[in-house]
Amino acid sequence: MATTSAQYRTRAFLLLIPFFLVFAAIFMPWYPGAKGGKVNGLDYLDNFFNELSKGSAYYVDRQKEKVAQYTGQEFSTTLTMHSADEAATTAKLFTTNAISATVEGTAVTVRGDFGAMLTIMLEDADLMYDNDGAAINQKYGINERKVMSSWYTSLGVMEKALNKAKEFEKAKAVKSAMTKAIEPAYNYYGVLAKPVKDEVLLLVFALTFYVLYTVWYGFGVLFFFEGIGIRLEH
Repeated sequence: MATTSAQYRTRAFLLLIPFFLVFAAIFMPWYPGAKGGKVNGLDYLDNFFNELSKGSAYYVDRQKEKVAQYTGQEFSTTLTMHSADEAATTAKLFTTNAISATVEGTAVTVRGDFGAMLTIMLEDADLMYDNDGAAINQKYGINERKVMSSWYTSLGVMEKALNKAKEFEKAKAVKSAMTKAIEPAYNYYGVLAKPVKDEVLLLVFALTFYVLYTVWYGFGVLFFFEGIGIRLEH
Protein backbone atom coordinates (compact mmCIF):
# COMPACT_ATOMS: atom_id res chain seq x y z
CA MET A 1 0.00 0.00 0.00
CA ALA A 2 1.48 3.34 -1.11
CA THR A 3 2.17 6.06 1.42
CA THR A 4 -0.21 8.99 1.03
CA SER A 5 0.68 12.67 1.04
CA ALA A 6 -1.09 13.08 4.39
CA GLN A 7 1.06 10.34 5.92
CA TYR A 8 4.22 12.01 4.60
CA ARG A 9 3.13 15.32 6.12
CA THR A 10 2.45 13.62 9.44
CA ARG A 11 5.91 12.04 9.40
CA ALA A 12 7.44 15.40 8.55
CA PHE A 13 5.76 17.18 11.46
CA LEU A 14 6.64 14.36 13.86
CA LEU A 15 10.28 14.79 12.91
CA LEU A 16 10.56 18.54 12.40
CA ILE A 17 8.63 19.76 15.46
CA PRO A 18 10.91 17.99 17.99
CA PHE A 19 13.89 18.86 15.76
CA PHE A 20 13.21 22.58 16.16
CA LEU A 21 12.47 22.16 19.86
CA VAL A 22 15.93 20.62 20.29
CA PHE A 23 17.34 23.36 18.04
CA ALA A 24 15.85 26.00 20.34
CA ALA A 25 17.23 24.19 23.39
CA ILE A 26 20.71 24.25 21.87
CA PHE A 27 20.59 28.05 21.70
CA MET A 28 19.34 28.51 25.24
CA PRO A 29 21.91 29.67 27.86
CA TRP A 30 21.65 26.47 29.88
CA TYR A 31 25.19 25.12 29.62
CA PRO A 32 28.25 25.78 31.84
CA GLY A 33 30.59 28.42 30.45
CA ALA A 34 34.38 28.26 30.48
CA LYS A 35 34.58 31.35 32.71
CA GLY A 36 31.56 30.64 34.84
CA GLY A 37 27.98 31.53 34.15
CA LYS A 38 25.83 29.95 31.47
CA VAL A 39 26.27 29.86 27.69
CA ASN A 40 24.34 28.40 24.78
CA GLY A 41 25.07 24.92 23.43
CA LEU A 42 27.16 26.10 20.48
CA ASP A 43 29.46 28.16 22.70
CA TYR A 44 29.72 25.24 25.11
CA LEU A 45 30.72 22.76 22.40
CA ASP A 46 33.03 25.30 20.75
CA ASN A 47 34.92 25.66 24.03
CA PHE A 48 34.83 21.89 24.56
CA PHE A 49 36.52 21.18 21.22
CA ASN A 50 38.99 24.02 21.80
CA GLU A 51 39.97 22.41 25.11
CA LEU A 52 40.58 19.07 23.39
CA SER A 53 42.49 20.53 20.44
CA LYS A 54 44.70 22.72 22.64
CA GLY A 55 46.34 19.65 24.14
CA SER A 56 47.56 18.59 20.71
CA ALA A 57 48.67 22.07 19.62
CA TYR A 58 51.68 22.46 21.92
CA TYR A 59 54.98 22.69 20.01
CA VAL A 60 56.84 25.34 22.00
CA ASP A 61 59.45 22.97 23.47
CA ARG A 62 60.18 21.58 20.02
CA GLN A 63 60.60 25.11 18.67
CA LYS A 64 63.04 25.95 21.48
CA GLU A 65 65.13 22.96 20.46
CA LYS A 66 65.16 24.14 16.84
CA VAL A 67 66.27 27.71 17.60
CA ALA A 68 68.94 26.60 20.10
CA GLN A 69 71.33 26.04 17.17
CA TYR A 70 71.33 29.78 16.49
CA THR A 71 72.36 30.80 20.00
CA GLY A 72 75.48 32.96 19.83
CA GLN A 73 74.92 34.06 16.21
CA GLU A 74 74.85 37.84 15.94
CA PHE A 75 71.97 39.23 13.95
CA SER A 76 70.82 42.66 12.81
CA THR A 77 67.74 43.75 10.88
CA THR A 78 65.30 46.60 10.54
CA LEU A 79 61.65 45.80 11.16
CA THR A 80 59.10 48.09 9.53
CA MET A 81 55.96 48.01 11.66
CA HIS A 82 52.44 49.17 10.85
CA SER A 83 52.53 52.25 13.08
CA ALA A 84 54.85 54.29 15.27
CA ASP A 85 52.99 53.01 18.35
CA GLU A 86 53.56 49.41 17.32
CA ALA A 87 57.22 50.16 16.61
CA ALA A 88 57.64 51.65 20.11
CA THR A 89 55.96 48.62 21.66
CA THR A 90 58.13 46.20 19.71
CA ALA A 91 61.31 48.04 20.69
CA LYS A 92 60.26 47.91 24.33
CA LEU A 93 59.79 44.15 24.13
CA PHE A 94 63.32 43.69 22.82
CA THR A 95 65.03 46.14 25.18
CA THR A 96 63.26 44.66 28.21
CA ASN A 97 65.06 41.43 27.31
CA ALA A 98 68.46 43.16 26.88
CA ILE A 99 68.26 43.09 23.07
CA SER A 100 69.35 46.34 21.37
CA ALA A 101 66.46 48.05 19.57
CA THR A 102 66.27 51.62 18.28
CA VAL A 103 63.17 53.28 16.83
CA GLU A 104 62.87 55.73 13.97
CA GLY A 105 59.27 56.35 13.00
CA THR A 106 57.76 52.97 12.21
CA ALA A 107 61.16 51.27 11.82
CA VAL A 108 62.82 49.26 14.58
CA THR A 109 66.48 48.34 14.14
CA VAL A 110 67.30 45.25 16.17
CA ARG A 111 70.76 43.88 17.01
CA GLY A 112 71.62 40.89 19.11
CA ASP A 113 71.85 37.13 19.49
CA PHE A 114 69.49 35.56 16.94
CA GLY A 115 68.88 32.42 18.97
CA ALA A 116 68.31 34.45 22.14
CA MET A 117 65.73 36.65 20.37
CA LEU A 118 63.67 33.68 19.27
CA THR A 119 64.02 31.92 22.62
CA ILE A 120 62.68 34.98 24.44
CA MET A 121 59.60 35.01 22.22
CA LEU A 122 59.09 31.29 22.72
CA GLU A 123 59.32 31.64 26.50
CA ASP A 124 56.58 34.26 26.34
CA ALA A 125 54.55 31.89 24.16
CA ASP A 126 54.97 29.23 26.83
CA LEU A 127 53.52 31.56 29.47
CA MET A 128 50.67 32.48 27.17
CA TYR A 129 49.92 28.85 26.39
CA ASP A 130 49.76 28.16 30.13
CA ASN A 131 47.27 31.05 30.46
CA ASP A 132 49.78 32.96 32.59
CA GLY A 133 49.19 36.29 30.90
CA ALA A 134 49.73 38.06 34.21
CA ALA A 135 53.43 37.15 34.11
CA ILE A 136 53.79 38.68 30.64
CA ASN A 137 51.88 41.78 31.68
CA GLN A 138 54.07 42.18 34.75
CA LYS A 139 57.24 41.68 32.70
CA TYR A 140 56.50 44.33 30.08
CA GLY A 141 53.74 46.46 31.56
CA ILE A 142 51.77 45.76 28.36
CA ASN A 143 48.64 43.70 27.77
CA GLU A 144 49.66 40.11 27.10
CA ARG A 145 47.66 39.85 23.88
CA LYS A 146 49.33 42.99 22.54
CA VAL A 147 52.73 41.52 23.43
CA MET A 148 52.06 38.33 21.49
CA SER A 149 50.59 40.26 18.57
CA SER A 150 53.72 42.40 18.40
CA TRP A 151 55.99 39.36 18.53
CA TYR A 152 53.98 37.75 15.73
CA THR A 153 54.19 40.86 13.55
CA SER A 154 57.92 41.20 14.26
CA LEU A 155 58.56 37.62 13.20
CA GLY A 156 56.56 38.11 10.01
CA VAL A 157 58.67 41.13 9.03
CA MET A 158 61.84 39.32 10.08
CA GLU A 159 60.98 36.31 7.92
CA LYS A 160 60.58 38.50 4.83
CA ALA A 161 63.92 40.22 5.51
CA LEU A 162 65.69 36.87 5.92
CA ASN A 163 64.21 35.47 2.71
CA LYS A 164 65.26 38.62 0.87
CA ALA A 165 68.80 38.13 2.22
CA LYS A 166 68.61 34.46 1.09
CA GLU A 167 69.04 33.20 4.66
CA PHE A 168 66.36 30.59 4.09
CA GLU A 169 67.11 28.32 7.05
CA LYS A 170 66.76 31.18 9.51
CA ALA A 171 63.62 32.34 7.74
CA LYS A 172 62.19 28.84 8.07
CA ALA A 173 62.96 28.80 11.81
CA VAL A 174 61.23 32.17 12.22
CA LYS A 175 58.16 31.02 10.29
CA SER A 176 57.96 27.87 12.38
CA ALA A 177 58.14 29.85 15.62
CA MET A 178 55.34 32.09 14.35
CA THR A 179 52.90 29.41 13.27
CA LYS A 180 53.64 26.65 15.79
CA ALA A 181 54.26 28.65 18.94
CA ILE A 182 53.24 32.32 18.90
CA GLU A 183 50.02 31.88 16.92
CA PRO A 184 48.54 28.90 18.83
CA ALA A 185 49.58 30.41 22.17
CA TYR A 186 47.63 33.56 21.27
CA ASN A 187 44.62 31.72 19.84
CA TYR A 188 44.30 29.30 22.76
CA TYR A 189 44.88 31.87 25.48
CA GLY A 190 42.30 31.42 28.22
CA VAL A 191 41.37 27.91 27.10
CA LEU A 192 41.99 25.05 29.55
CA ALA A 193 43.70 22.13 27.79
CA LYS A 194 42.07 18.72 28.34
CA PRO A 195 43.29 15.31 27.14
CA VAL A 196 40.87 13.50 24.83
CA LYS A 197 40.93 10.37 27.02
CA ASP A 198 39.34 12.30 29.89
CA GLU A 199 36.41 13.47 27.76
CA VAL A 200 35.97 10.57 25.36
CA LEU A 201 32.32 9.89 26.31
CA LEU A 202 31.22 13.48 25.70
CA LEU A 203 33.26 13.56 22.49
CA VAL A 204 31.60 10.41 21.14
CA PHE A 205 28.17 11.74 22.15
CA ALA A 206 28.76 15.11 20.45
CA LEU A 207 29.96 13.57 17.19
CA THR A 208 27.20 10.93 17.15
CA PHE A 209 24.55 13.55 17.94
CA TYR A 210 25.81 15.75 15.10
CA VAL A 211 25.46 12.93 12.56
CA LEU A 212 22.04 11.78 13.82
CA TYR A 213 20.73 15.34 14.10
CA THR A 214 21.71 16.03 10.49
CA VAL A 215 20.00 12.84 9.27
CA TRP A 216 16.98 13.66 11.43
CA TYR A 217 16.59 17.03 9.70
CA GLY A 218 17.20 15.53 6.27
CA PHE A 219 14.38 12.98 6.60
CA GLY A 220 12.05 15.63 8.04
CA VAL A 221 12.58 17.87 5.01
CA LEU A 222 12.29 14.89 2.64
CA PHE A 223 8.93 13.84 4.08
CA PHE A 224 7.70 17.45 4.08
CA PHE A 225 8.33 17.88 0.37
CA GLU A 226 6.85 14.47 -0.38
CA GLY A 227 3.78 15.52 1.59
CA ILE A 228 3.21 18.67 -0.49
CA GLY A 229 3.66 16.83 -3.74
CA ILE A 230 7.31 17.60 -4.55
CA ARG A 231 9.19 14.38 -5.16
CA LEU A 232 12.93 14.43 -4.49
CA GLU A 233 14.98 12.07 -6.62
CA HIS A 234 18.59 11.67 -7.60
